Amino acid sequence: MENLTGSDPAGSDPTWVKICGTTNPEDAKAAVQAGADAVGFVFVPASPRAVSRKRVSEILRELPDTVLTVGVVADEDPDFLKGLLRVCPLKGLQFHGEEPPEKVLAFKGRARLIKAIRVRDAESLKQIPLYRGVDAILLDRHDPRRKGGTGEAFDWGLAVQAKSYGIPIIVAGGLTPDNVVQVVKRVRPYGVDVATGVELSTGRKDPALVREFLVRAKSL
Repeated sequence: MENLTGSDPAGSDPTWVKICGTTNPEDAKAAVQAGADAVGFVFVPASPRAVSRKRVSEILRELPDTVLTVGVVADEDPDFLKGLLRVCPLKGLQFHGEEPPEKVLAFKGRARLIKAIRVRDAESLKQIPLYRGVDAILLDRHDPRRKGGTGEAFDWGLAVQAKSYGIPIIVAGGLTPDNVVQVVKRVRPYGVDVATGVELSTGRKDPALVREFLVRAKSL
């Protein structure tokens, strides 16, 4: 199975890293310059890191073609998603709601697909094989009040279990430059995803933390 870069996820490439919750061109460019593989933009209205399609379309013009640009959405209808891709030439979509498999896989071929699973316990992992065909599964902490961006970790042992399904696994939730080496060593995930852990304030990244996170995540 290919991964988000089109290569073999079982290979020896460094850990794939996405800097998410990006709200401005300065942070996006800093992430790319620091070596990020992907930059994420949140289109979930309730999120404090939500950005408009117009804003993102402007940011995308300033980014190189080599970076994977990902739109994070939750429980949106197909017309919204088609309109989003028309206005913003994003290369990937991350589904962070309760989208059924058919709704996610309907966009296969139009964008790289990431399905987020909010992990409460081992039972949560049973959803993963239903989404076979996506490019990656992102595991985040379950929070009944929010669909992501909690800044809190889940049991990484469950991420190890999730690898058994044979779909590339991205670990998110509560990651920082201080603990990313631990999760990479323990889980050996395909990738890691960070937003809160590299911020100066909500929606504003700290370039030094971004660089440190990337150096440490890719050091193994």
